[in-house]
Amino acid sequence: MLRCLSASFQANGVFGMNIIFLSRREGRARSLNLAHPLTWGLLSSAAALLLGSVFAFGLYLGRGDHQRFALSDTLRLGGVLTQQKAQIAELKQQLQLRIDAMAMRLGEVNAHVIRLDALGKRLTEMADISSREFNFDHEPPRGGAAEGEGLSAQIPDLSRMLSELEQKVDLRQSQLAALQNAILARELKAEIHPQGRPVEEGFISSYFGEREDPFDGREAFHKGVDFAGTAGQTVIAVAAGIVTWAGERTGFGKLIEINHGDGFVTRYAHNERTLVSVGQTVKRGDALALMGSTGRSTGPHVHFEVLRNGRQVDPLTFIGH
Repeated sequence: MLRCLSASFQANGVFGMNIIFLSRREGRARSLNLAHPLTWGLLSSAAALLLGSVFAFGLYLGRGDHQRFALSDTLRLGGVLTQQKAQIAELKQQLQLRIDAMAMRLGEVNAHVIRLDALGKRLTEMADISSREFNFDHEPPRGGAAEGEGLSAQIPDLSRMLSELEQKVDLRQSQLAALQNAILARELKAEIHPQGRPVEEGFISSYFGEREDPFDGREAFHKGVDFAGTAGQTVIAVAAGIVTWAGERTGFGKLIEINHGDGFVTRYAHNERTLVSVGQTVKRGDALALMGSTGRSTGPHVHFEVLRNGRQVDPLTFIGH
């Protein structure tokens, strides 16, 4: 079919347009008057239908693209979530390993505290110190305002456990330090306390108290104990202390005087030769001098005195035998 378009003006000046259709088979011509209202209605409907179809098709295509984009985003987010889940699992595993390591370390430190408790108890018993003062079997009384609510027993609070263990270690350290000081003080007191004889060999030739003076026969008070021996015999310290005198003194001859602290002073007189000097620190059993007969003496011996707070006391109390 061959289509032809022709236009013509009518006599009243109105523009007219006809569409002429030629049919080869029939040899006839047909025309379509575009100015006719019915024709315009049909054409408008056809145009509206075409535009609606195009709009619907475009909307369909746009919706498909949107769905494709949404699917792509969902897949991408799913991959991110999977990756984050794997990271969380790895972090959880690492955290669990650290918790296990901390728990093991807590156990080791707690075992160490138990050993310290056993050592402290043994030292207390060996030192014969009252257990009421240093009791390593029980925790000391403590108190304070409560902080926060109770924690679940299924989830151990490592921070709280560490804090309690730290307090326990600090407490044991303080107790052991105090026990050590008590033992050292007791040992020091024992070291500085006069005890024993000033000679390794010899006998007591004169006791403490009233006696006849060996030079004029008058009754006099003897303020020490005399140990007879041989010239040159070693005179030893009966306790630890500091030498405060080492030289001649009237009546005593060559004298050694030692301050032991706690109010105790000892004297060793009539020596042949002194072996220590003033300011020197000595221990129990150290050699102080050689026995002689200097000063007011009738023969080789050592005159031994013990002073307590400036007054002579009977040395037999400290000699023991």
